[in-house]
Amino acid sequence: MNHLFDFLLPSAPGSASKRFFLTSAFWMLVGVSYGFLGALAMVAPDLLPSIPHLSFGRMRPTHINLVIFGFLMSAFFGGLLYVVPAVCRTKLYGERLANFGVWFWNAVVAGILYALPKGITQGREYAELPWLLDLGVLAALFLLAVLVFATIARRQEKLLYVSAWYIAGGLVWSFFVYAMGNVVWVPAHGSWQGMNDQILMWFYGHNVVGLVVTPQAVALAYYVLPRATRQPLWSHTLSLFGFWALIVMYTHTGTHHLLQAPVPQWLKVLSIVNSIALLIPVFAFLTNVWLPLKGRFDRIFENVGAKFVFTGTVWYLLTCLQGPFQSLPSVQKITHFTQWVIAHAHMALLGFGGFIAVGAVYYILPLVTGRRLYSTRLADMHYWLMLIATTGIFA
Repeated sequence: MNHLFDFLLPSAPGSASKRFFLTSAFWMLVGVSYGFLGALAMVAPDLLPSIPHLSFGRMRPTHINLVIFGFLMSAFFGGLLYVVPAVCRTKLYGERLANFGVWFWNAVVAGILYALPKGITQGREYAELPWLLDLGVLAALFLLAVLVFATIARRQEKLLYVSAWYIAGGLVWSFFVYAMGNVVWVPAHGSWQGMNDQILMWFYGHNVVGLVVTPQAVALAYYVLPRATRQPLWSHTLSLFGFWALIVMYTHTGTHHLLQAPVPQWLKVLSIVNSIALLIPVFAFLTNVWLPLKGRFDRIFENVGAKFVFTGTVWYLLTCLQGPFQSLPSVQKITHFTQWVIAHAHMALLGFGGFIAVGAVYYILPLVTGRRLYSTRLADMHYWLMLIATTGIFA
């Protein structure tokens, strides 16, 4: 019995981080498989059996949610459980509790795989999960926030490194953004009425990228790149400025998805202004991690994980140049409801978030396990296949 307990909830340092990384790899495979089937349904619908589970309307939300919650968030959780103790110079608070979080999170993601193909959904874009799964996501975020803040509270390092700021802040933002965007106080259908519901939904839909994915991805890049190049950040103060600028400027951008809708004009203007202003935290971050690369750029390519992460920052730049550009009404008249928007979403979640998530796994997993990657050649092949495919999707 004790052996079973130790297997399910081990106390070994890094065990929860490792399991979240393995979780991410598994759900990445399942999530992108649904993406492939969805693409196949678009170009050759007669090849798939005519059963409801394989209809495009069910495969698309399944693909999106498995990629975001199964692949990306699992990798970010594994990364943060390693990075926070590392930068705080202390042990993770509650390794067994973190391992419970691994099993609980997998149960939530498995619930996604069960519910959405069966058509059990709230029917709101990016907010499809039914109420019980919403509660599961919130419970997992709360658990991880407790672990992170408790670890920070007993840190041995006086200076709190910027990665810990983004991780802690990102978990808090994720909790409230998810609760508000999924209207969890209305269990029956998880929505409001009319245009108010659309405003709230796109507050959530856009902030899935901005306040859920971005803080964790930026935090891991802030850890991996300086460590891989053996160079400090260009400016710790600038990193904290970028942190506060992100929360101030990203929060109100979602309404730029509704410029053609009967939304109050002041809210449209606010969303456009904030979309343009997003360039401020973006360039604060990129300046901080790119300037130290001068004369040391070759060190990035010595480690395949660092190479993935660096490429993710390049996609971040491209995404955040394209996004504000799309928010301008004169441009959106042409691009809205076209494949341009689909490309932008994939560039953000697969190009920026995906490359950093995979890079964090490849970089941190050997640190956790004390073992080298099984094959650097396979990892390099993975890099080029993913880069060519992502570029192809965008093109």
